[in-house]
This record gives sequence, structure tokens and C-alpha cells, in this order.
Amino acid sequence: MTTTERIPQQRTVHFHDPAAPKASVVVPSAFVAARWHNGRLLLVRRCDSGTWELPGGRVDIGETAAAAAVRETAEESGVHVLVTELVGVFTDPGLVVRARDGEVRQQFAVLFRARVLGGTPHGDEHETSEAAWVPFADLRRLRIEPHVRVWIEHALAVEDPPHFD
Repeated sequence: MTTTERIPQQRTVHFHDPAAPKASVVVPSAFVAARWHNGRLLLVRRCDSGTWELPGGRVDIGETAAAAAVRETAEESGVHVLVTELVGVFTDPGLVVRARDGEVRQQFAVLFRARVLGGTPHGDEHETSEAAWVPFADLRRLRIEPHVRVWIEHALAVEDPPHFD
């Protein structure tokens, strides 16, 4: 088997999986929980796995976490937001992601709440196939990774102090 044959064809997420590969890098990322009228949450659907998640992604060099969250939300969903508060910092070493290029990452995620400034939800057709305002009641029926469900739970608990792990 050649090296290229060992590279995964799809991103894989391991959450408290004893068989998870060992992470080789910690990747800072930022995500947004944007709420809309009538109890709706902005979610994006990943092209590679078909799972739904909060918009967000990697923080670029020279960029703040809040700026990355705003940029990634606009890129992935077409929705423009203003970061308003911190939901939490999620650094659980039990969350390991093997990227399509084979890199194994421990995620270091900052999750913000945000106010919507404008835009109509749509996927970018690169990372996301669609974006939508999802009613809270419909969250249970969607394919959402377990760690993202934890993040959403914290994001919707607006009275709780920020989460840190």
C-alpha cells in the first residue's frame, strides 16, 4: 500500500473514541451560534460528511478568533454576523479530527454567540452543501456530531456562564 492510499478520503471525527488516532497538532478554530426569530439556529451541512454543524473553522495566522468566526460564518453560510458574547472554550483532548489530507488534529474551539446583520443562508458548495435556519425542535432529527450537540446545548443555555474545559 502506498502512502497516498492511506490518506482518508473523508474527514473523520473521533469523540472519546479509544480507537482514535493520536493527534499530532492542536488547531485553533472559532464557531458561531447565531439565533433567529421563532427559535431557530443557523447550521451548515458539510459537503464531505453530510453532517450539520455550527458555521466556523480554523483561525488564520494574524486573525483573532472573533474575526475568524465572522469570516467563516459568511463564507460557509452567506450570513453576516456580529459576535456578541462568548459561549465557551472547548479544548477536550478526546475530540480528534483526521482531516482529508491525513493530518490528525486536536480541536481547540472558541464558540461565540452572534447577532445576524444580514444575508440569506446558502452553502458555499466547497465546504458546505447548504445552510439553514433550523428550528430548535428539529435539532434532534438531524445528523449532528456528538461534540457539536454539546456545543449547541451550551449555546442555547443563554443564562449559563461561559464554558471552559
